[in-house]
Amino acid sequence: MSERVRRILVVDDEDQLRRLLRIGLEAHGFAVIEATTMREGIARCADSNPDLVILDLGLPDRDGCHLIDEVRAWSRVPILVLSVRSAEKDKVDALDRGGSDYVSKPFSMAELLARVRALLRDRPRESDEISVYKVGSVELDLPRRRVTIAGRVLKLSRKEFDLLHFLLAHAGRVVTHKQLLREIWGRVHESDTQYLRVYVAQLREKLGDDPARPRFIANEPGIGYRFIEPE
Repeated sequence: MSERVRRILVVDDEDQLRRLLRIGLEAHGFAVIEATTMREGIARCADSNPDLVILDLGLPDRDGCHLIDEVRAWSRVPILVLSVRSAEKDKVDALDRGGSDYVSKPFSMAELLARVRALLRDRPRESDEISVYKVGSVELDLPRRRVTIAGRVLKLSRKEFDLLHFLLAHAGRVVTHKQLLREIWGRVHESDTQYLRVYVAQLREKLGDDPARPRFIANEPGIGYRFIEPE
């Protein structure tokens, strides 16, 4: 049986860029759906059920972040933001609102395709039924509250365990400081980034990870962290 062709919705009002993306994506076996406005993008997302959305933020009818807000009310489809905005605050806002990844224009098609493949990779980790998460040599057994690395058991505090669990559940994707603080410590701690840095440092030490040359937890400066998936 042949594998189903993955559908990618491109929401961008720039004709030349949509043409470039269509050529590049179709050359790698993807089917492309196009929209030029936020409203059209939401409608296409609802009626075509794409596997991934590539979204520009500078849309003619409304900011693309509003599309993220509306789609996230009913769908977990990966949303890759592709925008000329490169300021840290724009990236953080888009990711906090539910964007799955962020690529700044100008961009290389090779990098974009790599990000697309990472987001489309089958990841049952996000299902509520998943009890064991395994990424590379790291394995987290949720029911037993047990973590091993290359078979060696790690002793983690409750918060370190919860932090690693959240990172593994979103492996390969950037998780913002605010998302981590909100999910693990609650909304009242959303601004306590220094608190988060302490726990990430402790977790890295127990994993034997070097922040300068990370194998497990990568720092996205000013934005958050990403658990590195092996190639």
